[in-house]
Amino acid sequence: MTASPVMQRYAAEIYRLQQDHEQVPLSLLSSHVDSSAQAISTMVKRLQKLGYLVHEPYRGVRLTETGERIAMPSLRRHRLTEVFLVKVMKYDWATAHELSDTFEKGVNDEIEDRMDELAGHPTRCPHGEPIPSKNGVMPVVNDVPLIEVPSGSDCVISRVRTHDLEKLTYIGELGLVPDKPFHLLSCAPFKGPLRLQMKPQGHLIGYELAASLWVEVTRLGEGNTPVVKPAK
Repeated sequence: MTASPVMQRYAAEIYRLQQDHEQVPLSLLSSHVDSSAQAISTMVKRLQKLGYLVHEPYRGVRLTETGERIAMPSLRRHRLTEVFLVKVMKYDWATAHELSDTFEKGVNDEIEDRMDELAGHPTRCPHGEPIPSKNGVMPVVNDVPLIEVPSGSDCVISRVRTHDLEKLTYIGELGLVPDKPFHLLSCAPFKGPLRLQMKPQGHLIGYELAASLWVEVTRLGEGNTPVVKPAK
């Protein structure tokens, strides 16, 4: 049985959430999918029956390899749509995710290919997330959470991993966007603030905001790492 567009969208949302959770609780999935609890439960059972996911009661769900494959077309379309909205239609990057949720539902294969061409065949969305290839291959991204990087390191922002509109707006105002280089001056212990040196000016940011930033380290410092990893 070929996965329907709705199944693909569910799989894509689970794929996104399982990047930070070993098992995706149904309550968390419900908060990210515009469907009733009953509809989500029905879809989870259907996806499990088809071998697309494994559901552990009281823990949550996780995609199988087959489930991850059916997630790729929806992830590609969503992230391409985000790039198109920002790069071609000039929408703000903070609103791109929510707009894409609605916009992409009217996109077919022909329109997707045209958006890809007009946007310059991007490999990352505006927030830095990799865009799967047309044949369903997810590019490997070698980055780490900023909160795990030792002070004294030189970094480049790789991904901004939040869909919170206020956070994205503030992060954009600070210029902490993908491809932005900076030097990590210091990391206060016990989830304290991080001091970043960058042009045209540096910033002192809180631990919660820093947890949304993933970076590529170009030179590893020798300072203390900034405390505990966030729970998965």
